[in-house]
Amino acid sequence: MKRTFTKPWTDYELIDAGNQKKLERWGDIITIRPDMNAYFKSILSDKEWQNKAHFEFVESSKSSGSWSALKADTPTKWAIQFKQLTLNIELTKFKHVGVFPEQRVNWDFITEHLNKDDRFLNLFAYTGAASIAARAQGAEVFHCDSVKQVITWGNENMQSSGLSDIHWIHEDALKFAQREIKRDKKYKGIVMDPPAFGISAKKARWKIENKFPELLSSALELKEKGGFIIINTYSPRLDEEKIRKIASGLVENESVEVTTLSMKTTTGKTLEYGLRTIITG
Repeated sequence: MKRTFTKPWTDYELIDAGNQKKLERWGDIITIRPDMNAYFKSILSDKEWQNKAHFEFVESSKSSGSWSALKADTPTKWAIQFKQLTLNIELTKFKHVGVFPEQRVNWDFITEHLNKDDRFLNLFAYTGAASIAARAQGAEVFHCDSVKQVITWGNENMQSSGLSDIHWIHEDALKFAQREIKRDKKYKGIVMDPPAFGISAKKARWKIENKFPELLSSALELKEKGGFIIINTYSPRLDEEKIRKIASGLVENESVEVTTLSMKTTTGKTLEYGLRTIITG
């Protein structure tokens, strides 16, 4: 499997990884978070990790937990910069902090491929770094997520970055996409980051391996000629072979690239973040 490596930047560093955890720096604040992909041994010792870190996330279940403060008087909310963008950080009970730094490679791609007044759609958009990266290029941005709190967070990121006029859509991403198809809408760029599994508001079970064909088909109908689609997936049940097989039945004249999204730690380890599928043409 070919890898796509995303890079750190001034305000983000993946310091080390191992023992199913990762050590990260966000501006001046360092966190320890669980990561099952860090199945190898870390370079730095546990003591060195503890000495460096300000917070450590302690799991109480597979999907939630709490943060343990390792240094007194450290703020639990702060902001970091990515180029001209401001991204607000907050410690959540779901382990994430509102920024998904492995996505930096997608933000760069968006910046390189969108122009002023292009239409851009971000599905399963979370806190919206991709949305504000697109808006900073002058694109008309539609940001869709079913969780109201992360839409609010995305709006804060937009305002903190000195931007405005993103279209915020509080709705199921697939349903919104299907409605856009009926409205004959087209987009130059589409990014989606669907969860591997979950339960919808109507208690229906969501599994990405079952929904992927419908998601890809909808995105292809919405993509204008010459545009792009980026899909990030995180399920071992949806591997490269399955993605290519599904894409072969739906994609006609476009190029399909499937790679493992990865990042190098400062200590030299490679951490993987799932698959990245890009369709262009």
